[in-house]
Amino acid sequence: MKKGEVVIEEWIKVARIDWERAKRNLKDKDVNASGFFLQQCIEKYLKAFLIGHGWKLRKIHRLDALLDEAVKFLPELGAFHEFCERVSSYYIADRYPPFGGLGITEEDIEKDLDSAEKFIKQIFPEEKLNR
Repeated sequence: MKKGEVVIEEWIKVARIDWERAKRNLKDKDVNASGFFLQQCIEKYLKAFLIGHGWKLRKIHRLDALLDEAVKFLPELGAFHEFCERVSSYYIADRYPPFGGLGITEEDIEKDLDSAEKFIKQIFPEEKLNR
């Protein structure tokens, strides 16, 4: 395995952990935490994808901005722009108390987990996600 592949796999490994955390928190009815970990999961998968395409790592958490970069390599990802904008807001809802009242529901998270699975499969077709 090449050095770049190792780095990508490290990002994916942590993304998988965040995926499990998102599901576990949803099961525990903590939708804000579930949304936060879903955002973290998607961020890490996106960064792994981008790093694999030679992108230089930057400190950025906005999924829509990361998606804009990813679309340069895989244009069909543009269909996920609304999804990435919505899931980006979950990061804010959990980490910034004045914005915590976004009214995120279990149904919202369930729907976004479905979308996330499709998104992840688009960028990493071999990825196995447990739902």
